[in-house]
Amino acid sequence: MRWIVLTCLLASPGWAADCPAAPDHGVAFAKLVESIRAAPDQNAARRISNDMWALWADAPDEPAQEMLDAGMTKRAAYDFLGAINDFDRLIAYCPSYAEGYNQRAFVNFLRQDFQSALADLDRAIDLSPSHIAALSGRALTLIGLGREEAAQADLEIAVGLNPWLPERGLLKKPVGDDL
Repeated sequence: MRWIVLTCLLASPGWAADCPAAPDHGVAFAKLVESIRAAPDQNAARRISNDMWALWADAPDEPAQEMLDAGMTKRAAYDFLGAINDFDRLIAYCPSYAEGYNQRAFVNFLRQDFQSALADLDRAIDLSPSHIAALSGRALTLIGLGREEAAQADLEIAVGLNPWLPERGLLKKPVGDDL
């Protein structure tokens, strides 16, 4: 039994202990949510959304940033397996960094592996409950799985945070509509 435990410890990456905590952008993100709710139009909201993405994509350290950037570059080039490999490494290195899970989920969503995407989105949202992209991604994933009611609940939360979210058109009942 001792050999099994030792083998598992030696085979698993020891990186996680080296990854620092993700930067705390809570205050900046809350200000961006306020700004996007008050945005006068889609163009202004898009600029604010880009600022949100900059916060989410701010990895804990340089090695994590390199893994995130490499995975996103591979995803953009449709190298989904290469991207998943990079995000797997990122998650092994920084298991408390929500964006690693969100990005791997996005690749799995594109591959229509909705079950894998859902597991990663659940983890991303556990780590960052107001991650609008993960919430809307989970809603789209749930739609892909035929779980419309659960999808609507996530969409309501996401659109409540960002009323300009492109997925808002998928809401059956607009947020704030009590009729």
